[in-house]
Formats: sequence, structure tokens, C-alpha cells
Amino acid sequence: MTARFQQLLHWLQTCPVLRQAEITRPVPASNDASFRRYYRLVATTAESSLSYIVMDAPPQYENCEPFVRIAGYLQKMGLTIPTVLAQDLSQGFLLLKDLGDQTYLSQLNADRVEALYGDALDALVRMQTQQGGVANALPIYRADLLQSEMALFRDWLLARYLENPLSTNNHQAWQELTASLTQSAMRQPQTFVHRDYHSRNLMVLPKGNPGILDFQDAVKGPMTYDAVSLLRDCYISWPAKQVRDWQRQYFLQVVQAGLLAKDEWAGFVKAMDLMGVQRHLKAAGIFARLAIRDGKTGYLHDIPKTLDYLVSIAACYPETQFLAKWVEEDILPKVLERLAEAEKVSP
Repeated sequence: MTARFQQLLHWLQTCPVLRQAEITRPVPASNDASFRRYYRLVATTAESSLSYIVMDAPPQYENCEPFVRIAGYLQKMGLTIPTVLAQDLSQGFLLLKDLGDQTYLSQLNADRVEALYGDALDALVRMQTQQGGVANALPIYRADLLQSEMALFRDWLLARYLENPLSTNNHQAWQELTASLTQSAMRQPQTFVHRDYHSRNLMVLPKGNPGILDFQDAVKGPMTYDAVSLLRDCYISWPAKQVRDWQRQYFLQVVQAGLLAKDEWAGFVKAMDLMGVQRHLKAAGIFARLAIRDGKTGYLHDIPKTLDYLVSIAACYPETQFLAKWVEEDILPKVLERLAEAEKVSP
């Protein structure tokens, strides 16, 4: 038993919400790409037996305050989130309502996807339109942050994982690409952005779908960011026509909400596509960093899907065709080769 886990157990024993209950030993509830850990426990009293989630966020690495604050914002919007029932920000512990273990990713199939994505798009538009000025209290998704996220692709996937730093020949094209993607993002309507609105962070519930997790990094930024995270998910993909239908559904909703005009469809599609390119550059870099820096090598298998998205979407626009060709002919084959080599040596 680690000292940190002992600290967690002591906090639970003194937590007012659990004071009259007999609690089970906390067990891991999910994996996380950050330093946060999540545990599930059951608290039993004479009247009831309830399941809870405990967030362990070591304060030297993570700050719980944004989670608590943004949870309050989302709850006021009428969205379903893991309600914060008890907190100790100095120690980095939160006791949360348990939304279960059925993620969208585990439940998505041809029969359920339309209803589940419909619920998720409805919740997204609510976040963006019923925020009541909340977005103005969030950090701004600045141009330098967008640029630094794309640099993860260059620094971690290319230079560290593939050991193939950006060449002199590609440097100027890369600079022009990232500048163009940043400008496109900054020209969009700026709204509440969850930043990780995808199938692993949305929960399927008996009512009030979706349950929304992992919102602590929310910012004010490009309107299409969360929509492309959902519809061009790094962990699951759908036929292009189906994605375009959902894209049209989302467009009509934001038009009705007054975020766009009905004659802006073509510009909206391009802006969302370019936003997806930015996000998948970021995601591929993050997956490589998680494997190299944090030893979470399972994320390497998510890289090819992000690269496939880059090839298919970037090929559609003159300013990103360089990227599509580069990824398809050079980067993706090298990634697949590295993964195949790793499979050969794994026990």
C-alpha cells in the first residue's frame, strides 16, 4: 500500500458524506491519460447502499479546482456530470457521484449510435448556447496554445517515436500548415469548449444522456472543436456519409441557436475539417508522448486511426494536401512498421 493510497483512505474515513456508512476498499475504476486516478467504492448504511467515485489528483501534478468550478457550471446548464459530493483541494481528493461504467465507446453500435450521438450533440449545443457568460470566465484557447498542441506531433511522434525530426525541406511547409490551421480556428465563433468530448468521456445512463466526464480543461475557443472530437473520434470511426449527416444535424442546431447563418454551410464544413486536422495532429503527438514519457504504450495503437483521418481530410484542401501526402507516404508506413516490430518482440 502506497503512502498516497493510505492518505486517501484516511480522508475517506473522515469524509462527512461517508461518516455513517460502512465503505468497501476503493478499487480502480478507470484508466486516465493524466496523473489522476479514479477509484470506485460502495458505502452501505441501514437505509441504502450507494456507489461513489473517488478522484485522486496529486496536487503537485493536478489542480482539482477547475473540475469543481466547471462541474458547477455544467450542472447549472442542466447537463449530467459527476456531482462533487465532497472535496479536499489541498490534498487533491474529490468524492463524486458514480455515473457507472458504460462509456459511449463500450455501447456504440449500429443500432444505438444515432440516438447516442443525437443526445451528445444536443448536450454539446446546450454547453455552447446556455453557458450564460461562463465561457468568458474560462481560459482562452489562444493561438500559441493551438500551435503548441500541433508541435506535439513534430516533437513526440516524429522526433521521439519515429526518430525522424522535421527535415529542412518540410520545415517551411509545416510552418505554413500550422499557421493556416490556427487562423481557421481563431476565425470561428468562440464558445465553451470541453476539449475532450469523445466516446471515452461520455457515459450511457438510464436517463439524462450523456454523462459528461473529464471537463476540467475547458476553455473558450473554436465552436467546432468538440463536434469534431465527437464525430471524428480517435477511438472509433464511422462511414463518411454518416459523419456528414451528423455534421449537418449539428450545423442546423447551431444555426437555430444563432451561432451561424444558414448560408454558411460550406465555410462551416471546411472550418470543422481543418479543426479536425489540428486536433488529430495533437492527438497523435499526445499518444506518442504517453507511450514514451509515461510508459502507457497501449496508446500507440490509437495513432494509426488519427493518421488515417489526417490523410482522408487533409487531402480535401489545397493548404493541407502537403500533410496528407506526407503522412500517407512517409509517416503512416513508419508508424505501422514500428508497431509491427513491437508486436514481434512482445511476450
